[in-house]
Amino acid sequence: MAEIEREAMEYDVVIVGAGPAGLSAAIRLKQLDADINVVVLEKGSEVGAHILSGAVLDPVGLDALIPDWKEKGAPINVPVKEDNFYMLGEAGQLRIPNFPMPPLMNNHGNYIVSMGNVCRWMAEQAEALGVEIFPGMSCSELVYGDNGEVKGVVAGVFGLEEDGSLGPNSEPGMELHGKYVFLSEGVRGSLSKEVIEKFDLSKGKEPQKFGLGMKEIWEIDPDKHHEGRVTHTMGWPLGSNAGGGSFIYHLENNQVYVGFVVHLNYKNPHLFPYMEFQRFKHHPMVADLLKGGKRVAYGARAISEGGYQSMPKMVAPGVALLGCSVGMVNVPRIKGNHNAMLSGKAAAEAAFKAIQDGRSADELSAYEDEVRSGAIGKDLEKVRNVKPLWSKYGLMASLTLGGFDMWTNTLGFSLMGTQKHGKTDAEATEEASKHTPIDYPKPDGTLSFDRLTNVAFSFTNHEESQPAHLKLKDASIPVAQNLPKFAGPSARYCPAGVYEFVEAAGKDTRFVINFQNCVHCKTCDIKDPAQNINWTTPQGGDGPNYPNM
Repeated sequence: MAEIEREAMEYDVVIVGAGPAGLSAAIRLKQLDADINVVVLEKGSEVGAHILSGAVLDPVGLDALIPDWKEKGAPINVPVKEDNFYMLGEAGQLRIPNFPMPPLMNNHGNYIVSMGNVCRWMAEQAEALGVEIFPGMSCSELVYGDNGEVKGVVAGVFGLEEDGSLGPNSEPGMELHGKYVFLSEGVRGSLSKEVIEKFDLSKGKEPQKFGLGMKEIWEIDPDKHHEGRVTHTMGWPLGSNAGGGSFIYHLENNQVYVGFVVHLNYKNPHLFPYMEFQRFKHHPMVADLLKGGKRVAYGARAISEGGYQSMPKMVAPGVALLGCSVGMVNVPRIKGNHNAMLSGKAAAEAAFKAIQDGRSADELSAYEDEVRSGAIGKDLEKVRNVKPLWSKYGLMASLTLGGFDMWTNTLGFSLMGTQKHGKTDAEATEEASKHTPIDYPKPDGTLSFDRLTNVAFSFTNHEESQPAHLKLKDASIPVAQNLPKFAGPSARYCPAGVYEFVEAAGKDTRFVINFQNCVHCKTCDIKDPAQNINWTTPQGGDGPNYPNM
């Protein structure tokens, strides 16, 4: 669509994504200069629509950005009061005491929050400062300048025909140009992926690693609710099949956030991450908590897990990657929002200084330097070996060796150096013939649910007449290669039932993409063994519409 003529709007800084990183950048820019022109483009129908509530927030990022957030009414009201770690077996559990754990694992001073609501509040703060925020505006293309620099983005393309062409009711969108463009799309964003590949930003870095995080919000029996309680588990049901674990957070109003993470470097293509999550809820400890309650929302999202050694170069001419577009999650803490906020603040400060100096469209090297040498780098460097140790040696070795390494890093040194990740998650998938299929119990409809029923609780919606945003590089690969060699893993690794292999008597097997179900987790883009699926941005407002809870 490069030949299409579009209107253009000029800004100082164009920000893609109204998550914690993008909104922090917008707020900080306006704090530094009230006259700077800043726009934030959000593909969700509203700010927070694509952020399923439920996280433990380290407030260090917000403290640095808006020190008086309490006085300004931030929806951060539930301090962590109780921190529990359990190793699960199929019928019981063993509590891991807190005292041997490194200090960084302590949740004292952290808060259980709805990040959707935190972002909605941050958007209010940004707009009060004069930031323009446009929800429902997907950014579908990058705009490049004469010298190959990133000049802006294309946003607001609507009503394309099924084949991707313009029709009588199509809107071609517009170009938004900036002296700098910030990409804060979250994990595996399509524009960030393009920038990383075009400018070879991952050169010399370890491959990025990912997990699939699935989450349900439950309203439970008030007698079982303990506001401020945080519980993490490891072990059953995953066992040796995959790395991962769970979290259960007790928020306000008798709500709990029940989440399950499966590391996407699992080998067995028969593994069904969604069904592992559903099986987990039948553990006696979890089933007792949820009995008598009701699930009110569901969602899923990929999580960046590569950490310190997997962060690509963050800047290229005219563009900077923020937050999870880089991969700033502290894996053992299961926290990244604080680093996302700090990255937005750092990028804003670098851009402000550059614009003051009369610069534009160059590399914001000051931002990269601050991330790697400042609070974010120090946070991630201490835990850099936990994920590769877990991947190579399993859960128990990770607990012992990883715990030891975190302790020594807390003291300022490491005996293990910096471990490598090696393979990508796609490359980790082995042929189906090397593994035994896994028999999963059928969901009971009370504690566990089939995928399509749960997808309805993500309130996802896509205009069915638009082109599918999930694109195959080679349409023959799913049936000709992935099905016979890997038993068609896309039918299982997708937590929304987007992909299916349809067989009919006397007919060839068909690969069907039900893109209307997509909850924008990006797992297919990450885990497909042939790297044949490319997740692109659907038109604005489509996708999940997570409730304001």
